[in-house]
Amino acid sequence: MPRAYADFRDLGGGREALVAPGQKLATTDPLVAEKLVANRLQELQAMLRDRVLLGVERRVGLKEFAAHHLVEKARAGRVTEKHLGRMQLCLERAVEFFGAARDLTGIGPADIGQWVSALREFVSPISKRPLSDQSVRQHLVALSNLYRRAQSEGCVLPGFNPVASLMDKPTPTRREARWLEVHEAALLLESARTYKPPSAARVMGPLYPIIATLLLTGGRRSEVLGLEVDDVSFDRKVVTFRPNTWRRLKTVTSHRSVPLWPQLEEILRQYVFDGNGPLGSLLFPSVRGKPESMITDLRKSLDAIGERAGWRAGNIRTKMFRHSYCAARLQTLDRGAPVSEFTVARELGHGGRAMVERVYGHLGQIRHRSEVVEYRSEQHEDVLG
Repeated sequence: MPRAYADFRDLGGGREALVAPGQKLATTDPLVAEKLVANRLQELQAMLRDRVLLGVERRVGLKEFAAHHLVEKARAGRVTEKHLGRMQLCLERAVEFFGAARDLTGIGPADIGQWVSALREFVSPISKRPLSDQSVRQHLVALSNLYRRAQSEGCVLPGFNPVASLMDKPTPTRREARWLEVHEAALLLESARTYKPPSAARVMGPLYPIIATLLLTGGRRSEVLGLEVDDVSFDRKVVTFRPNTWRRLKTVTSHRSVPLWPQLEEILRQYVFDGNGPLGSLLFPSVRGKPESMITDLRKSLDAIGERAGWRAGNIRTKMFRHSYCAARLQTLDRGAPVSEFTVARELGHGGRAMVERVYGHLGQIRHRSEVVEYRSEQHEDVLG
């Protein structure tokens, strides 16, 4: 029996084999061929209608476009590999729920609502707990960003975004971030100074100057661990965060200079010039692996130092040092007057005061007014005992 083909060139298609689902070759059954022709005609007519009436240039399946979207994101180089990995996971879950071949124009706000309900019931294989509202919202943000690209490439109608049209999006409960008051930071820093790791401990680098730099600059973990020796100016008394070959910066405003406070100058000067300092360009090179490489993980070292000072394992993490610096800096004086919130925001790498007021500013129980940011345990003997 001859195999069935059809000519759809007048409708934007081609001369195509009529292959039934699950088969590799064109069908020989006339009834099956008629059904396949009808389905293909309906699909091509819909594509023609979308192109003429709606301006949609091409129809594409969710899985295919998600892969394209991730490739373009990576090529643009504006997000980190970690962020790109999280986005890929979110889109993979979307493909699993909606179907790989689901047309982008065929997903509506009601479908997004059903996906949200499914995500809330999904149990994470890592934490063994249902996804939080914040995690669900990250999934929606990833899919919404995909639709923005689909609009720009003519795959959907301009303005078509079912995620944006969803009325009730999950809103995470915002809690105050963990941070250290000045006397607590002084205690932790003293613990780091006096810490002598056992020979079997996995120490990644010079812990005392690293923790001091995190606490006394407010830099993000990657910013501090990627500092080069030339980024610290003992003459101008500043620490400069700028992009380099070791790591990128988060935003344009992240390129900044922060005061080299006297306590940090003492610590870094001794570290750099005592004969055991860095030999290459990195200020804090890893002592493991390649001759010169960036430190990637401090969690075990932070646990060891924190437990010596009375914290539990997992309580001390680098993110809280950024919050601690902001809280301490807001207590300082600038020529006798309270420091400007905008000044603190710029030192954190923000473009305005909003993040300081909404996220990073904390009011502690102990007021410690000073001209400089410092964490000296001898100043807090009445509190520390």
